[in-house]
Amino acid sequence: MAFRLRMATSSARMARPKLGGKLRQSRIALVVGTRPEAIKLSPVAKALADIGEPPRLYVTGQHPGLELADHGLAGYDATPLHCPGQPDPLLHAELVRGALKRLLPMAPPQLLLVQGDTSSALGGALAARDTCVRLAHVEAGLRSHDPRQPWPEEENRVAIDRLSDLLFAPTDGNASNLWNEKLGGEIFVTGNSGIDALATIAGTLPVKPRRRWLPRRGLRLLVTCHRRENWDEGLDHLAGALTMLAADGVTSDVVLPPNPTVTAAMVRLLGGHRMIRLVAPMSHPAMIEAMRSADLILSDSGGMQEEAPALGIPLLVLREKTERPEGVACGSMELVGTDSGRIVAAVKRLRRDPAALRAMARPAFPFGDGHAAPRIAARCIRFIDAEAATRQSALA
Repeated sequence: MAFRLRMATSSARMARPKLGGKLRQSRIALVVGTRPEAIKLSPVAKALADIGEPPRLYVTGQHPGLELADHGLAGYDATPLHCPGQPDPLLHAELVRGALKRLLPMAPPQLLLVQGDTSSALGGALAARDTCVRLAHVEAGLRSHDPRQPWPEEENRVAIDRLSDLLFAPTDGNASNLWNEKLGGEIFVTGNSGIDALATIAGTLPVKPRRRWLPRRGLRLLVTCHRRENWDEGLDHLAGALTMLAADGVTSDVVLPPNPTVTAAMVRLLGGHRMIRLVAPMSHPAMIEAMRSADLILSDSGGMQEEAPALGIPLLVLREKTERPEGVACGSMELVGTDSGRIVAAVKRLRRDPAALRAMARPAFPFGDGHAAPRIAARCIRFIDAEAATRQSALA
């Protein structure tokens, strides 16, 4: 895919109120609340700093214990919002919105960046609207076209895109979604900054593929499952599938998420199985290494849907629908949902057909070339400078 900048006419907004405060002024601020946001915004923050525009970080607390230093975000001015994650994700969005409405006027940025589809991102977008701060959405235009899958993320990203002045779409398909919705913001195809973060860890892409040796009877699986729509029955069905595969000689490493609800369920369902190993939550670099060591990944993670093709690791997606269809189209991944029979059948089919498994293992880059962040940073500065020139011209 050729990455290029494309744009539509931006919608006008009211002038931002100029209020004083004690916070150091930064022209650009980022909202960070979850590990995926920290991973994908870290390259953007660095690209901004590299051109003399270090951003301020507003840290929401959606993922408790998030360490900025673990994701390359140490050294930036960071303001905690003290909005811990909530069982109700919409309540968390409202908490973030309220906290930012109080803080943004103290040192109003000229542009606020949110990433993805989290409650933190939605709260940041709503606060930007409430305080008349311009808004940019990193990872815009992703659509499953089903508000229930995933919920509330699908509705979050639609709402954020409607509020945004700058829409950074990872792919042409994402940009087409935005064009079809006739949004007022400027649309740019940049690639996904998650691939930039991957390149920082894995080295120059594509990485050199490892020599694969597949045991006669089994595969080595890496498994993650955490999405809200897969709780309860989805986890039960996945555990049943892994148990059936274990009886047939397939080894599984199941990485537990930081979510205690999911972890407790997986320990109850899978603890004590000889062929199934439960693994504590991993850092991002450790997870990348685990992915590269696996023969096949089973996951409902959006980030893994982007990373697995670039690493050349076959992926079975534990969802019925995906907002990242490019990975399916390039042949790197396959949707299997959480039905036990479908999962077992897909794994056994690939075990019987090494050629099909190798075809899925060819490195592919449907989500970016590892240079999204500099494109995003450059466009942000161009937008801010154009706004300043327009204001100056109006005053002349």
